[in-house]
Amino acid sequence: MNKVALICGVGGQDGTYLAQNLLNKGYEVWGTSRDAQGSRFLNLVSLKIKDQIKTVSMVPEDFRSVLVALRKSNPDEVYYLSGQSSVGLSFEQPAETIQSIAIGTLNMLEACRMMEKAPRVYYAGSSECFGDTHGQAANETMAFSPQSPYAVAKSSAHWLVNNYRDAYGLFAFTGILFNHESPLRPERFVTQKIIASARRIANGSNEVLELGRLDISRDWGWAPEYVEAMWLMLQQDTQDDYVIATGENNSLECFVAEAFAYFNLNWKDHVKQSPDLIRPTDLMVSLGDPSKANKELGWKAKSKMRDVVKLMASSSLILDC
Repeated sequence: MNKVALICGVGGQDGTYLAQNLLNKGYEVWGTSRDAQGSRFLNLVSLKIKDQIKTVSMVPEDFRSVLVALRKSNPDEVYYLSGQSSVGLSFEQPAETIQSIAIGTLNMLEACRMMEKAPRVYYAGSSECFGDTHGQAANETMAFSPQSPYAVAKSSAHWLVNNYRDAYGLFAFTGILFNHESPLRPERFVTQKIIASARRIANGSNEVLELGRLDISRDWGWAPEYVEAMWLMLQQDTQDDYVIATGENNSLECFVAEAFAYFNLNWKDHVKQSPDLIRPTDLMVSLGDPSKANKELGWKAKSKMRDVVKLMASSSLILDC
């Protein structure tokens, strides 16, 4: 019989690519949304896989809703990707961010524990938990230093996963993913904002792209590769945490220059910095050490920042959903 997977947050970037990946492996795939009947699932439609996925409504903050979704799908594997996903937005909506991530994760862990057949659980952690790595490549042993409401929520959920592993023997993994991008990113994410603006300017727009700090550095990878790492974790014999990253970081200025150069533009003619877009605490350097995932999962990033820019800029999947 085919394995059954439940992807919580199937309509997002990672959920969509993960669903495609699991379908290709022969899984029966279920996906959740707060309103599955009313959601358009545009990302799933864009990859032409919406009709292959069974959807169910689930409100992560409502324990009963989570338990119903689990019992209806009865999965072998749960991929918990739900929750507010924007660091910038978390400063504007801190309570909502913490509730959707921390309380949602707690409800899922508790519901899985109550299932007669407890599924394996993947939790989507975040490199933001480390805070500024100050040029050091963060591995699984580096202490957390969250510097945003989003990072605080992700850190709390990370320790909840560890607690349920230790206290109840739940087979659960955390993937500590560094920045990973694709054309399915909405424009509230800076990478897609840059690509979309450069494309419009190349097509004749007179707009000026406004950005915050350009001297920050990030470890950017390609999202379709990262979802394979999620699956690989749940195939392991021993539950653990894994940093998923490229091991290379670049400044945002470099990302901008690459994006505009792809469209034969000089970014300095079209970009200005705005103090209004600088976050209260902006990480200067974020860099991951994926050596453990390389060794134990056999996973290694194939696409680095410049590849990501080209893949996003050349894609015909231009969405804002």
